[in-house]
Amino acid sequence: MPPKERVAYFYDGDVGSVYFGPNHPMKPHRLCMTHHLVLSYELHKKMEIYRPHKAYPVELAQFHSADYVEFLHRITPDTQHLFTKELVKYNMGEDCPVFENLFEFCQIYAGGTIDAAHRLNNQICDIAINWSGGLHHAKKCEASGFCYINDLVLGILELLKHHARVLYVDIDVHHGDGVEEAFYFTDRVMTVSFHKYGDMFFPGTGDVKEVGEREGKYYAINVPLKDGIDDASFTRLFKTIISKVVEIYQPGAIVLQCGADSLAGDRLGCFNLSIDGHSQCVRFVKKFNLPLLVTGGGGYTKENVARCWSVETAVLLDTELPNEIPDNDYIKYFAPDYSLKINTAGNMENMNSKTYLSAMKVQVLENLRAIQHAPSVQMHEVPPDFYIPDIDEDELNPDEQHTEDRQIQRDDEYYDGDNDIDHDMEEAV
Repeated sequence: MPPKERVAYFYDGDVGSVYFGPNHPMKPHRLCMTHHLVLSYELHKKMEIYRPHKAYPVELAQFHSADYVEFLHRITPDTQHLFTKELVKYNMGEDCPVFENLFEFCQIYAGGTIDAAHRLNNQICDIAINWSGGLHHAKKCEASGFCYINDLVLGILELLKHHARVLYVDIDVHHGDGVEEAFYFTDRVMTVSFHKYGDMFFPGTGDVKEVGEREGKYYAINVPLKDGIDDASFTRLFKTIISKVVEIYQPGAIVLQCGADSLAGDRLGCFNLSIDGHSQCVRFVKKFNLPLLVTGGGGYTKENVARCWSVETAVLLDTELPNEIPDNDYIKYFAPDYSLKINTAGNMENMNSKTYLSAMKVQVLENLRAIQHAPSVQMHEVPPDFYIPDIDEDELNPDEQHTEDRQIQRDDEYYDGDNDIDHDMEEAV
């Protein structure tokens, strides 16, 4: 039996204390909830927990334009009125507001993904988790869909220093457009996104016909889906496509974006997946035994996001969790049943017919046949890492670390029914 994988987990409590605003569906507070659920199930005892470094501007500029990074660095809520032209230029506003500690927020979540890639590259771990990452819409020169810095692109760029080919897989309900766009012209990265497409759904891209261009032709795979897809349909399609992708592309590492807005009952999503269905995708990707970087992403029903990512942390640790949620600092959010399971029965009709799903599968497999075999990449001398964090022995004691998070709880964090103040928001991660 092969030895158990070494799992590294990245978390900084400060990332969950920022506030996008009272009418904004993105609540980073969900990250604190997730972390405390992980602690309450004692999963931290089975992995190494690290506080990520705050990514330097020069690291962020490995993908983003220097002027955009500089703008994020200097803009504050108090000064934004002085930068009306720049706010338009960089697509900042209602969806991507300027808030207190914005740049530090970006530095932390991007630093987590970069650190995760470093540890995989240096074979310090086999699986690296950063639930604060996965902000897949951010573009080279602008913010988009609640995303400012594209940590996924930065993490993949790090992995490419040690791996000829990297596979990116995205199960967020929204198309992973920022990552696809970054690598649209190269065969060094294959992007595979399963997402809702049509009906003016954000971001409006991700048709099955979008396959990449030039050297990247057929290395972008899009699986556009309709409302209401359920566990059986989604996981069957996912396993068929991903197994064929891995067989043909032969990646050296995998990045898996686990956006939880594809769950049933998400405030902005329209799929009907249970946590079991969502986590089956994680379990399946883990079985390839390749270096694996796992991130979060979208997810706007906070208690279900925390449930999902805790279960998926357990999946990556080969651990089963009891359904009853242990007592923790955020236990009241999981009332009234205090259980990990979420109900998907009768939530919505599955608009994805067998004929439609079969047609999507056939089209994707046809595109994969155009590749036939993995590209040969001439690997040159590996460039140096910008930053390899020192291992601080104090931070290796997870029992003492990150248990005193600032708890950010406002009246508007509790919403249900008529008290829901941001149900009209339509665009998201």
